[in-house]
Amino acid sequence: MPPPDATRPAIRFRAAKAGDLPAIIALIADDGLGRGRDDASLPLDSSYVRAFDAMSRDANQVMLVAELNEAVVGYLQITFIPGLSRKGVWRGLIESVRVASRLRGTGIGGQLLEHAIGLCRARGCSLVQLTSDKTRAEAHRFYGRLGFVASHDGFKLAL
Repeated sequence: MPPPDATRPAIRFRAAKAGDLPAIIALIADDGLGRGRDDASLPLDSSYVRAFDAMSRDANQVMLVAELNEAVVGYLQITFIPGLSRKGVWRGLIESVRVASRLRGTGIGGQLLEHAIGLCRARGCSLVQLTSDKTRAEAHRFYGRLGFVASHDGFKLAL
Protein backbone atom coordinates (compact mmCIF):
# COMPACT_ATOMS: atom_id res chain seq x y z
CA MET A 1 0.00 0.00 0.00
CA PRO A 2 1.47 3.39 -0.94
CA PRO A 3 2.19 5.93 1.80
CA PRO A 4 -0.61 8.34 2.73
CA ASP A 5 -0.96 11.26 0.34
CA ALA A 6 -2.21 14.58 1.70
CA THR A 7 -4.09 15.20 -1.56
CA ARG A 8 -6.16 12.02 -1.22
CA PRO A 9 -9.11 11.79 1.17
CA ALA A 10 -8.52 9.78 4.38
CA ILE A 11 -10.60 6.72 3.63
CA ARG A 12 -11.21 3.76 5.91
CA PHE A 13 -12.03 0.35 4.43
CA ARG A 14 -14.02 -2.35 6.20
CA ALA A 15 -16.40 -5.22 5.63
CA ALA A 16 -19.97 -4.10 5.06
CA LYS A 17 -22.45 -4.49 7.90
CA ALA A 18 -26.20 -4.97 7.61
CA GLY A 19 -26.72 -1.36 8.71
CA ASP A 20 -24.77 -0.21 5.63
CA LEU A 21 -27.23 -1.80 3.23
CA PRO A 22 -29.34 1.33 2.53
CA ALA A 23 -26.21 3.36 1.77
CA ILE A 24 -24.80 0.60 -0.45
CA ILE A 25 -28.00 0.29 -2.48
CA ALA A 26 -28.14 4.08 -2.80
CA LEU A 27 -24.61 4.01 -4.30
CA ILE A 28 -25.54 1.19 -6.68
CA ALA A 29 -28.68 3.03 -7.81
CA ASP A 30 -26.85 6.37 -8.22
CA ASP A 31 -25.97 6.17 -11.90
CA GLY A 32 -27.65 5.79 -15.27
CA LEU A 33 -27.57 2.00 -15.24
CA GLY A 34 -28.43 1.56 -11.58
CA ARG A 35 -31.45 3.86 -11.74
CA GLY A 36 -33.04 1.50 -14.24
CA ARG A 37 -32.25 -1.69 -12.31
CA ASP A 38 -32.18 -0.90 -8.61
CA ASP A 39 -34.41 0.82 -6.08
CA ALA A 40 -32.95 2.59 -3.06
CA SER A 41 -36.30 3.68 -1.64
CA LEU A 42 -36.94 2.80 1.98
CA PRO A 43 -37.82 0.36 3.28
CA LEU A 44 -35.50 -1.59 1.00
CA ASP A 45 -36.94 -4.44 -0.99
CA SER A 46 -36.47 -7.64 1.01
CA SER A 47 -34.51 -9.18 -1.89
CA TYR A 48 -31.57 -6.93 -0.98
CA VAL A 49 -31.64 -8.16 2.62
CA ARG A 50 -31.77 -11.80 1.51
CA ALA A 51 -28.85 -11.27 -0.88
CA PHE A 52 -26.80 -9.48 1.79
CA ASP A 53 -27.47 -12.28 4.28
CA ALA A 54 -26.46 -14.98 1.78
CA MET A 55 -23.27 -13.12 0.85
CA SER A 56 -22.42 -12.56 4.52
CA ARG A 57 -22.53 -16.32 5.16
CA ASP A 58 -20.32 -17.16 2.17
CA ALA A 59 -16.59 -17.18 2.99
CA ASN A 60 -15.78 -16.52 -0.68
CA GLN A 61 -17.68 -13.21 -0.73
CA VAL A 62 -16.41 -9.88 0.55
CA MET A 63 -18.57 -6.78 0.57
CA LEU A 64 -16.17 -3.90 1.06
CA VAL A 65 -17.16 -0.35 1.95
CA ALA A 66 -15.13 2.83 1.92
CA GLU A 67 -15.91 5.32 4.68
CA LEU A 68 -15.18 9.02 4.78
CA ASN A 69 -16.06 10.81 8.02
CA GLU A 70 -18.04 7.70 9.10
CA ALA A 71 -20.25 7.81 5.99
CA VAL A 72 -20.26 5.01 3.39
CA VAL A 73 -18.97 6.62 0.19
CA GLY A 74 -17.79 3.57 -1.78
CA TYR A 75 -18.59 -0.09 -2.25
CA LEU A 76 -17.49 -3.14 -4.15
CA GLN A 77 -17.96 -6.88 -3.98
CA ILE A 78 -15.20 -9.46 -4.32
CA THR A 79 -15.97 -13.08 -5.14
CA PHE A 80 -13.09 -15.50 -4.66
CA ILE A 81 -13.24 -18.21 -7.32
CA PRO A 82 -11.23 -21.43 -7.30
CA GLY A 83 -10.49 -22.84 -10.73
CA LEU A 84 -8.69 -25.58 -12.60
CA SER A 85 -7.39 -23.46 -15.47
CA ARG A 86 -4.02 -21.74 -15.11
CA LYS A 87 -2.87 -24.65 -12.93
CA GLY A 88 -5.60 -24.29 -10.36
CA VAL A 89 -5.23 -20.61 -9.45
CA TRP A 90 -7.74 -18.63 -7.43
CA ARG A 91 -9.26 -15.51 -8.98
CA GLY A 92 -10.73 -12.45 -7.38
CA LEU A 93 -13.78 -11.19 -9.26
CA ILE A 94 -14.58 -7.56 -8.46
CA GLU A 95 -18.13 -6.37 -9.11
CA SER A 96 -20.45 -3.44 -8.36
CA VAL A 97 -17.70 -0.85 -7.94
CA ARG A 98 -19.34 2.37 -6.83
CA VAL A 99 -18.24 5.72 -5.40
CA ALA A 100 -20.64 8.47 -4.35
CA SER A 101 -21.21 10.68 -7.39
CA ARG A 102 -20.15 13.85 -5.55
CA LEU A 103 -16.75 12.25 -4.77
CA ARG A 104 -15.88 10.71 -8.11
CA GLY A 105 -12.51 11.90 -9.37
CA THR A 106 -11.09 12.38 -5.85
CA GLY A 107 -9.04 9.17 -5.77
CA ILE A 108 -11.45 7.17 -3.62
CA GLY A 109 -12.17 4.65 -6.38
CA GLY A 110 -8.47 4.01 -6.90
CA GLN A 111 -7.88 3.54 -3.19
CA LEU A 112 -10.89 1.21 -2.97
CA LEU A 113 -9.58 -0.95 -5.81
CA GLU A 114 -6.01 -0.93 -4.44
CA HIS A 115 -7.39 -2.21 -1.14
CA ALA A 116 -9.49 -4.87 -2.89
CA ILE A 117 -6.49 -6.05 -4.93
CA GLY A 118 -4.53 -6.33 -1.68
CA LEU A 119 -7.29 -8.53 -0.23
CA CYS A 120 -7.10 -10.72 -3.33
CA ARG A 121 -3.33 -11.07 -2.95
CA ALA A 122 -3.75 -11.92 0.73
CA ARG A 123 -6.20 -14.69 -0.22
CA GLY A 124 -3.67 -16.17 -2.65
CA CYS A 125 -5.32 -15.05 -5.88
CA SER A 126 -3.14 -15.05 -8.97
CA LEU A 127 -5.58 -13.04 -11.04
CA VAL A 128 -8.04 -10.22 -10.42
CA GLN A 129 -10.78 -9.67 -12.94
CA LEU A 130 -13.77 -7.40 -13.23
CA THR A 131 -16.53 -6.62 -15.63
CA SER A 132 -17.83 -3.23 -16.63
CA ASP A 133 -20.85 -2.40 -18.77
CA LYS A 134 -19.82 -1.51 -22.32
CA THR A 135 -21.47 1.92 -21.97
CA ARG A 136 -19.14 2.99 -19.12
CA ALA A 137 -16.31 4.52 -21.16
CA GLU A 138 -15.03 6.60 -18.22
CA ALA A 139 -14.89 3.52 -16.00
CA HIS A 140 -12.97 1.65 -18.70
CA ARG A 141 -10.34 4.40 -18.83
CA PHE A 142 -10.16 4.37 -15.01
CA TYR A 143 -9.61 0.60 -14.87
CA GLY A 144 -6.96 0.89 -17.59
CA ARG A 145 -5.06 3.50 -15.56
CA LEU A 146 -5.01 0.98 -12.69
CA GLY A 147 -3.41 -1.66 -14.92
CA PHE A 148 -6.47 -3.70 -15.90
CA VAL A 149 -6.48 -4.91 -19.50
CA ALA A 150 -9.62 -5.42 -21.58
CA SER A 151 -8.53 -8.92 -22.60
CA HIS A 152 -11.88 -10.70 -22.95
CA ASP A 153 -15.44 -10.16 -24.11
CA GLY A 154 -18.09 -11.10 -21.57
CA PHE A 155 -21.50 -12.58 -22.24
CA LYS A 156 -24.64 -12.63 -20.11
CA LEU A 157 -27.92 -14.44 -20.39
CA ALA A 158 -30.87 -12.98 -18.49
CA LEU A 159 -32.98 -15.67 -16.83
